[in-house]
Amino acid sequence: MLQVAQIKENLAAYVSALAKRNIEAAPLLEKAIALDETRKSTQATLDAKLAESNKLSKEIGMLFKSGKGAEANELKAKTGTLKEETKELGELLNTTVEALNTLLYTIPNIPYETVPTGNSDEDNEEIFKEGDIPTLHDKALPHWELAKKYDLIDFELGVKIAGAGFPVYKGKGARLQRALINYFLDKNTEAGYQEVQVPHLVNEASGYGTGQLPDKEGQMYHVTGDDLYLIPTAEVPVTNIFRGELLQESDLPVTYTGYTPCFRREAGSYGAHVRGLNRLHQFDKVEIVRVEKPENSYAALDGMVEHIKGILRELKLPYRILRLCGGDLGFTAALTYDFELFSTGQDRWLEISSASNFEAYQANRLKLRFKNAEGKNQLAHTLNGSSLALPRVLAGILENYQTPEGIKIPEVLVPYCGFDMID
Repeated sequence: MLQVAQIKENLAAYVSALAKRNIEAAPLLEKAIALDETRKSTQATLDAKLAESNKLSKEIGMLFKSGKGAEANELKAKTGTLKEETKELGELLNTTVEALNTLLYTIPNIPYETVPTGNSDEDNEEIFKEGDIPTLHDKALPHWELAKKYDLIDFELGVKIAGAGFPVYKGKGARLQRALINYFLDKNTEAGYQEVQVPHLVNEASGYGTGQLPDKEGQMYHVTGDDLYLIPTAEVPVTNIFRGELLQESDLPVTYTGYTPCFRREAGSYGAHVRGLNRLHQFDKVEIVRVEKPENSYAALDGMVEHIKGILRELKLPYRILRLCGGDLGFTAALTYDFELFSTGQDRWLEISSASNFEAYQANRLKLRFKNAEGKNQLAHTLNGSSLALPRVLAGILENYQTPEGIKIPEVLVPYCGFDMID
């Protein structure tokens, strides 16, 4: 979340930047400043009252020792009044702090200066495109038809077991899925990311720490009996490894990668654009997460983008990169690059990865700090990216690599699959 001190210092700039998100932020930011002023004045008054009470308590003790009981009892009456006042001030302070935090949780991150103005995904800015879109044979099929033809994925069986959006991978489809997971993890660990295995459920504090709560509460599966949430992405448990931690400057950067299934309710999603693997309630993803010094975070983001580009080049899939506009930017992100591959069987672009810099927004929620060279505690910057989300990558491979004889396997995946053709 935003820091009140930074809001005060940059009020006009923050109002202007949040306008890129189509938010009239001035009333929210001014209210946050006012609540913080109330918090500070209440804290100061409370501290003064407590100091006065402590002083009187010492005086009362000395008076009793001196045999001046009447004077001591007069002061005791005064301390009783102070006790009531401090109780009321403490309650006011707690209420004010809660109101301030609740308000700050509703204000999204400040867009980075290069984020374009726009209202929706139609206003995102294409900044890079690479790869040749293959020309398919006359009887080419979309991936859901290919999955059925070659018995790779059973969508109907998934409906029987759980419901729509929970596919069952079978045979070579399951092996290709596992091959992609292992390939992505190997590429990430080769690039210096440490592999971790993390829980697939998180507590409420973890959801608030990375910003899924309260913003995306309706999109998360909630296990009400235990008050746990199924993770929408590995970003949540991996980043929360550092919640409440004080790192040393020499510890940075911290780079982690992890594979997890991801669970999203995707409430309100329907229509032809969500057919097959295009949008699921459960899917697999390999994530990369970085904790960086603030001055290094944007160079690190560029490095993440180059890393993902390298994977797509090896897979020989046509892709493009978009810089998200303010209206399409995620709640916690300062800058996001989306990767999309071209689905030849569907004749459209499909999002397969996002790489984002959250600057100090998540770190402030997480209380994730590091001790800098001056010995002062400073908020770190957090970043994450998908490398990669599997469903649409798998869809792209099935569609773009299909031939009249069957589906070729990208050369780089053959050692992981153990076969070079699905026929």
